[in-house]
Amino acid sequence: MKREFYYPSSDGVTQIHAIEWKPEGKVKAVLQICHGMVEYIDRYDGFAKYLADRGFCVVGHDHLGHGKSVQSEDHLGFFHETSGNKYVITDIHRLRRATQKKYEGVPYFMMGHSMGSFLLRQYLTLRAEGLAGAIIMGTGYMPYGLLAVGQTVCKAIAAVKGWNYRSEFVNRLGMGGYNKQFEPSDSTKDWITSDEEMRKAYEADPLCSFTFTVNGYYQMFEGMKVLTKKEAVQKLPKELPVFFVAGADDPVGANGEGVTKVFRKYESSGMKDVQMKLYSGGRHEILNEVNRMEVYEDLYQWLEARR
Repeated sequence: MKREFYYPSSDGVTQIHAIEWKPEGKVKAVLQICHGMVEYIDRYDGFAKYLADRGFCVVGHDHLGHGKSVQSEDHLGFFHETSGNKYVITDIHRLRRATQKKYEGVPYFMMGHSMGSFLLRQYLTLRAEGLAGAIIMGTGYMPYGLLAVGQTVCKAIAAVKGWNYRSEFVNRLGMGGYNKQFEPSDSTKDWITSDEEMRKAYEADPLCSFTFTVNGYYQMFEGMKVLTKKEAVQKLPKELPVFFVAGADDPVGANGEGVTKVFRKYESSGMKDVQMKLYSGGRHEILNEVNRMEVYEDLYQWLEARR
């Protein structure tokens, strides 16, 4: 059963759009999904239904500035002028708290993809207690200095154009190089997936094709800076199972190098159950790749073994 609902954002203004996919029978575990940048939670419908058919309840929401969690189209790609990162993290926790109350005593997992992976990694430094495990999908590594420079550029542009401004320059800095390894190409989105049908659907979707505001980039970089600090990993419970998954040809994860770097940090911190799998030929959205059923099954088996 698929149910859409709304709950109040911590920004005090926005109503957050969310979806729950509930199995027909007994709920044996819950997976909460944090979606990526410039997309929305209903794009995970296929994977969510796959898990629901196997007894998992899946829940997720559209982050501030995404999907149906916007007051108008002008708010797409905008979090909040001063506290956007904080509000996005708090909204994740509000959904978790409400869902855990509804399914009390059931193992609770979380998964984050792309921007959602950075948000989840940050969330885990604050609220990992009580989780049965976490899946980090399509993540990467960015050094503090680069993030700080990006924020300086965003702030300078906002001083002139305002925080709602959509800068092609900043967008090129943030995402402009991702398609280079797949050129020559008629598309600028080959880095998303090698499945042409899925890629064309992505390109045609207005909720996947807007340009992030300088506010969105600034707030996203603010959260990512937290992850560069040594204590970020040290704060994580040593017993928490974590599964890193990504495409081996995903430029966000530097074709596996960035993913491996983060994985090694978790592993060397003394965490007891940290695994990684890079899918050969896979690009950024492995849930929308040509071998997505293999990915579905791998994730299900990992969850099933830890519930």
